[in-house]
Amino acid sequence: MAKLILTNEVTGLGSAGDVVEVKDGYARNYLLPRGFAVTWSKGGEKQVEQIRAAREARAHKSLEAAQAQAAALAGTPVRLEVKAGKEGRLFGTVRPDAVAGAVEAAGLGAIDKRKVVIPGHIKSTGKYEVSVRLHDEVSAVVNLEVVAAK
Repeated sequence: MAKLILTNEVTGLGSAGDVVEVKDGYARNYLLPRGFAVTWSKGGEKQVEQIRAAREARAHKSLEAAQAQAAALAGTPVRLEVKAGKEGRLFGTVRPDAVAGAVEAAGLGAIDKRKVVIPGHIKSTGKYEVSVRLHDEVSAVVNLEVVAAK
């Protein structure tokens, strides 16, 4: 087991500044090469405190903004045009980056594609609900309308 300090939020593991223990292969092959974590050391405790302080400062500023954006997302349907066949089946699936782009194009603000959670796979046109984690304490539901591009 490897003991690491997370530098970014990793879904299902923790957020920046958390000290976690993961299997060696996960650390070596995924977290460390992508810069999501650094190896833990006694000197790293200062770094943990700095990361946590920066995260808390950003969190206080962004909580109100996240709540306002969540209210805007809940009240406005988002339209996403994708390539589709005659019967409404998509050529592929709807990806989180497409949802983030559609939200921004609708004038509802920018969201991080890594925070978009699509339940299952969207493979046909229709109306769907997609959740977005805007903040540690704020999640929003996006009413997504998937339509065929002309």
